[in-house]
Amino acid sequence: MVAERLREAARALRGSVRVRTTSAAVAVLAVALLVGAIALVGSLHAVLIREMRATVSLRAADAARELQAGGDPATAVAGDDDVVLQVVDGSGAVLAATPNAAGEPALLRLAPGEFREVEVPFDDDAFLVTAADAGTSGDAGGQTVLVGNSLDAVSESTRTLTLLLALGLPALLAVVGATTWRVVGRALAPVDAIRAEVDAISAASLDRRVPAPAAGDEIGRLAETMNRMLDRLERARLRERRFVADASHELRSPIAAIRQHAEVALEHPAHADGLARTARAESLRMEALVDDLLLLAHADEHTLALRRRPVDLDDLVLDEVRRLRVGAALTVDARAVSAARVNGDPATLRRMLRNLGDNATRHARGRVALALAERDGHAELRVDDDGPGVPPDEWTRVFERFVRLDDARARGTGGSGLGLAIVAEIVAAHGGTAALTDSPLGGARVTVRLPLAPQDLGAVPPRSP
Repeated sequence: MVAERLREAARALRGSVRVRTTSAAVAVLAVALLVGAIALVGSLHAVLIREMRATVSLRAADAARELQAGGDPATAVAGDDDVVLQVVDGSGAVLAATPNAAGEPALLRLAPGEFREVEVPFDDDAFLVTAADAGTSGDAGGQTVLVGNSLDAVSESTRTLTLLLALGLPALLAVVGATTWRVVGRALAPVDAIRAEVDAISAASLDRRVPAPAAGDEIGRLAETMNRMLDRLERARLRERRFVADASHELRSPIAAIRQHAEVALEHPAHADGLARTARAESLRMEALVDDLLLLAHADEHTLALRRRPVDLDDLVLDEVRRLRVGAALTVDARAVSAARVNGDPATLRRMLRNLGDNATRHARGRVALALAERDGHAELRVDDDGPGVPPDEWTRVFERFVRLDDARARGTGGSGLGLAIVAEIVAAHGGTAALTDSPLGGARVTVRLPLAPQDLGAVPPRSP
């Protein structure tokens, strides 16, 4: 068990962003430093060899001039044990040499001005050798001066730099790796805190929020985004719970009414007709409620089926006006209805108009007015009533689900509280807007704006119902 946990921890560590980032930083730096170190050592070696070539060339030229003047060429390199000098004739025989090469054969045969590195029998170090022509004057005719300088200084400098780099670069990589590990760890610490908090959040604790770091960096923006997401989830959860509670409460009323009348009918069979009428009325009410709930559920899932086509919205408005006038004890004014065509689904638009009409007549005291006109590329529909109106602080809330104002609390006459919520969903699905304001009639005005069909331009005179 312990071994398995250790293996899991090792796998998690290998896959962590901290390990990958640190490894990548160290690897990239190691490659860069290795290439730089090789280039530095190579450059140093080349510079030292170039300087040594200049030195031995100068010494060979001085020795050749000394020999031509009849002097001892060894005086040009006297006092330097790391320098060897030989004077050779045209056959390669050594005519004179410095003490450190006494009795030794010629180092090698070189043309004047040529350079070569050579191992010598009298020293452990290699020598850089060059040749200089001693000229043809005097006794120096056909003679060549060979001057060599030990490469020990070059080798020692190169070894020293290589050793310093071999010791310093790993230490630098260790410092960079530790620094990257610490910096990345501190940068990712808020991510671990966010992960732990999100892991602890459940459907029962959607009020919790992830900690947001003070710095406004990418992690801070991530935390803010997640908190906004949690806000949306919490609101959706609360809306869902309220929706379920309200729907359950709405369904209990017709079920209770049917059950009550059924119990009465069982005790008094003569009242069976009343049970049938009540059951029919309540079942229709339940059917309408279920239809409303299904429409809102489809709207929440963005699956509201719309069969769009050009629709004469004024015809639908006038049909709704005729429906409202049947058996109505109030005045329905449609004199301001003008022609307007929109792209929409006739069935859902009829439902929207029915909900608006029912809402207006439910609250009106004696008059309802409907108006339709084209304004700024939109069909603008206004439904006014002369009822008690709606307080301004409730203008937005009335489009929420199961919202009833105080004057419409009775479920027998006040509806289910879904009418305007369905209006808002249908209007939004058609790309429009719905708003509630005060009405010139003294009550409330619902204004719906829907985009016009593309071919409809200009204003159209009012139509009579």
